[in-house]
Amino acid sequence: MRCINKKIGRRGIAVLISICLYAGCLSGCGKAASFMPYDMDGSNSSFLIGSGNKADKEETFASKLCISNENFNVSAVDMSKAEAAGLFSLSDTEVIYSKNVHEPLYPASITKVMTALVAIKNGRQDDVLTASNNVTDLEAGAQNIGLKPGDSMTLDQALRIMLMYSATDVAIMVAERYGGSVEGFSEMMNAEARRIGATECYFANPNGLNNEEQLVTAYDLYLIMREASKYSLFREIISMNSYQTVYYDKNGKEKTFDKSATNGYINGNRTAPAGVYVIGGKTGTLTSAGHCLILLVSDTGGNEYVSVILKAETGDDLYSQMNDLLSLIVNS
Repeated sequence: MRCINKKIGRRGIAVLISICLYAGCLSGCGKAASFMPYDMDGSNSSFLIGSGNKADKEETFASKLCISNENFNVSAVDMSKAEAAGLFSLSDTEVIYSKNVHEPLYPASITKVMTALVAIKNGRQDDVLTASNNVTDLEAGAQNIGLKPGDSMTLDQALRIMLMYSATDVAIMVAERYGGSVEGFSEMMNAEARRIGATECYFANPNGLNNEEQLVTAYDLYLIMREASKYSLFREIISMNSYQTVYYDKNGKEKTFDKSATNGYINGNRTAPAGVYVIGGKTGTLTSAGHCLILLVSDTGGNEYVSVILKAETGDDLYSQMNDLLSLIVNS
């Protein structure tokens, strides 16, 4: 595993992995795996809060996280047409499958999960956002709604359009509203990534368009999706199969948006395996990134999972391999 992101480094992941190494566990961990090489009841323990008989123990950072090495259970699924993949249980912190989960790759529009997370944490749904001239500065073929300078909408509208339809121009508007600039917002994204332990990624823009510095691992995407799924607004949006709304141009004239979701499981074009319910997710496609998808799913018992595939060769390969991955939930 090589370190490509020199700005952030991988010290945090090394700390997490070391915790599980002491417990003899690299494929998954829970509270039982949080063993330290010294006495947690000792006065020198940083995990002991207070002193004497009234002292309380603080949980370790990794006690509620899946921790995985690069590859685990790879023979269970044929993932030969994708570069990286992972299936992580949110309910019991178990790693069910991992392939190249620490390899930094281009995330394409899955980036917008982090964009939404930062915006939700820093904004209000009724905030009014106004587009600058920068919303028209897009590379050829980028998914967009044709925003013009002066167009305005609320953050609630922007998040729904950005996540459900993957609008890159809307992501720029969101970034400039809360970060002052694309660069400023990208720093906020990187700060949030470090806060949640996603130390193998680096964000250079909020929409996932081509940038050689923008790299994310499948494991970091699990951490980001796990954090975003704590917000009911995020969950609501990623489960929408379509969205209709009206926003305004610089003169106050109405502009209509009416589109279906890009996620095949949500728009009805794809079907998950029996026993698996797709709550929602985010797609991403670029020539450099291939076909990408991250999902939040549950089983019939209400247990939740994050499933992610990066750099699949084709769209059909992406969904076919994702179904194979999701089948492990009911067949493992």
